[in-house]
Amino acid sequence: MNRTRVEFTVEPFVDGAPGPHVTAAQDAVRGAGIVPDIGPFSTTIEGSTTAVADAAGKLIEAATRAGATRISIQLVTLPPQGADVDG
Repeated sequence: MNRTRVEFTVEPFVDGAPGPHVTAAQDAVRGAGIVPDIGPFSTTIEGSTTAVADAAGKLIEAATRAGATRISIQLVTLPPQGADVDG
């Protein structure tokens, strides 16, 4: 199974005071069945490529509806769980 990690930042960003556009994105991810890892500057989600892509679409839609002016997304493809990544 293909696995993907997405890290996203929703702006405008105010340190220590996430606005409704940030929480809407995080709630959308939860609603898609993925538990977000919320850091001080960004949020990370991880799972099957299909699930993460679905969650990313939902977070974009929710955040922009709630007033986001920019959403930065970094996507990384991960090796399958249990794969020998050292060769």
